[in-house]
Amino acid sequence: MVKICCIGAGYVGGPTMSVIALKCPSIEVAVVDISISRINAWNSDQLPIYEPGLDAVVKECRGRNLFFSTDVEKHVQEADIVFVSVNTPTKTRGLGAGKAADLTYWESAARMIADVSKSDKIVVEKSTVPVKTAEAIEKILTHNSKGIKYQILSNPEFLAEGTAIQDLFNPDRVLIGGRETPEGQKAVQALKNVYAHWVPEERILTTNLWSAELSKLAANAFLAQRISSVNAMSALCEATGADVTQVSYAVGKDSRIGPKFLNASVGFGGSCFQKDILNLVYICECNGLPEVAEYWKQVIKINDYQKSRFVNRVVSSMFNTVSNKKIAVLGFAFKKDTGDTRETPAIDVCKGLLGDKAKLSIYDPQVTEDQIQRDLTMNKFDWDHPLHLQPMSPTTVKQVSVVWDAYEAVKGAHGLCILTEWDEFKTLDYARIYDNMQKPAFVFDGRNIVEVEKLREIGFIVYSIGKPLDAWLKGMPSVA
Repeated sequence: MVKICCIGAGYVGGPTMSVIALKCPSIEVAVVDISISRINAWNSDQLPIYEPGLDAVVKECRGRNLFFSTDVEKHVQEADIVFVSVNTPTKTRGLGAGKAADLTYWESAARMIADVSKSDKIVVEKSTVPVKTAEAIEKILTHNSKGIKYQILSNPEFLAEGTAIQDLFNPDRVLIGGRETPEGQKAVQALKNVYAHWVPEERILTTNLWSAELSKLAANAFLAQRISSVNAMSALCEATGADVTQVSYAVGKDSRIGPKFLNASVGFGGSCFQKDILNLVYICECNGLPEVAEYWKQVIKINDYQKSRFVNRVVSSMFNTVSNKKIAVLGFAFKKDTGDTRETPAIDVCKGLLGDKAKLSIYDPQVTEDQIQRDLTMNKFDWDHPLHLQPMSPTTVKQVSVVWDAYEAVKGAHGLCILTEWDEFKTLDYARIYDNMQKPAFVFDGRNIVEVEKLREIGFIVYSIGKPLDAWLKGMPSVA
């Protein structure tokens, strides 16, 4: 029986290994992590992450051929294939601070594999890593090998949160990069055989190691660039009276461009886009390509601009101050159908409003008060370090209350900001909301999900990203 072990029980490791266990009943899969609370959650009825369809997959396999354990060394020692899915946060100090990936957790995982292994292993990079990480890992393993042979593969994940299980069941492609040696190709084939249980052969792509590592960064950079492109257009639409929804629909009808990732919004978030682009920027700079680095930097600059532009719209619309005004925030996760708040635009928007002394009342169907408070008090890149290194009981931001109902959030509010596109926000009773708000009542739609004209008929002053401006907002400064 082939044995697989995955180091890291997070958003990538947990779902990926659960689906491998489901699709490959003849393979034993162990997911290991040093966080006892996280492993306990995976073994309970309340999984540590929310992802549609994940519960059913885990329940079907857990205890049969899927195991979650804190006994890291035992499972690594027994495994034929070891996936490494640990955090690769952005460095906060030292060489490359603010851009380069911090490979501390990766390196310690590699050293531990070398320490405990008694048989040959295939080691698979599953986390997003900078190009040439495989080389560093190879060096650590071979210099500590004690005669044991290791093959390093790169198998980046291309999951979208909120649809991760569907993405795993039916991937666009599975990418496996390996050394172009007989042993390397044999290792590639071994991993290919795992995926071939359910993924059609033509969708399993094989490349050299560096192409696989770079493909992941490139894919995320291209996606983020599309969002920044349409967001840049949204600012121009507001200035000229065009409607960004109509513009992006017309552009997306071009078959060379296509309609996906062309929705204007308050900005992109998630654990990958910003981190991977910063990483790409750093690699370009290290390889003497400053012009290329500058090009990708601009994608992040536009994203930051979009968030600050949104905050400025809110403040300038409300008589240039939100001091002591109650602002309701609907949605805190970075997108719908996930409880993930990593790099969510909501953090920067909320911090911007708090900087102007607003009182926030926040509702999100999947994000806990503890998480929201932690996010609002955490330093920029701290979210990507393992939980046990983060502040455990966050100091509460006094101006923030977290409620469990949208109508509660808006009671007595001067303004309402929609920051996540949860379906339930489309069907709220906005007439009821209007009656319970201070007048004039403002709606700032950061996701373009409300019917602007209907809301204006009710009496709201509406700002919707990239849409023709309400007469009220014309002449108000959009950028401080």
